[in-house]
This record gives sequence, C-alpha cells and structure tokens, in this order.
Amino acid sequence: QVQLVESGGGLVQAGGSLRLSCAASGRTFSSYAMGWFRQAPGKEREFVAAISWSGGTHVKGRFTISRDNAKNTVYLQMNSLRPEDTGVYYCAATPSGTYGGPDPAMYDYWGQGTQVTVSS
Repeated sequence: QVQLVESGGGLVQAGGSLRLSCAASGRTFSSYAMGWFRQAPGKEREFVAAISWSGGTHVKGRFTISRDNAKNTVYLQMNSLRPEDTGVYYCAATPSGTYGGPDPAMYDYWGQGTQVTVSS
C-alpha cells in the first residue's frame, strides 16, 4: 500500500509559478512510476506529466516533473501559469515502474489532490 500526500497548491497570479510536491509512504517508492493529473471544474481528469522509476519523463505542456527518491517525493514545477491551469492537481503512483504515460487506469494509488487557482 502506498499513500500519497500532495502539497504546494494555492492562489497565484497569471505568469507566476508554483511547485507541487507529492510525498509517498513506503520503501518501494524508487521502483514506482509517478504521475500528475489535474481536474478543472466541470471537466474530466487530464494528464499533466509522468516520470518512470529511472527518471524518464513524459510531459504534456509547459511543466517539469522530477523526483527525489531519497525523500520519497515527486515534484511538479509549474511556471508561466495561466488561468486555464486552474484545477485540482492529483499525484498518482504505479508499481509498473517503467510506465511513464498518460493513462490514469495504469495508476493504482492516488492522493487527495491540491487546489491550484490562477487568477487573471
């Protein structure tokens, strides 16, 4: 069982930056692939970025994903934020460590989400 806790969300003006963190429990974090998804009001959850156990990344858009296995943490660096980036951001994990892709069905564990609001 893996527990994920996101942090770092908040209110920011357009053009600003935020860094989201996702802290994972468990000793097997380094073998997991991790992903970030977001859900805007009235819309379906969508893929943002993913990183495999070896550090290979797949990013949709302007953001950067990274991981620190020593801290059991994955990050999402978001720069040049836009109002359309507003939503709840979720961290996800899969024991399929080589997977670093956009299919939410591949991820077994999810955090509770952190709200990001970008004002114009």
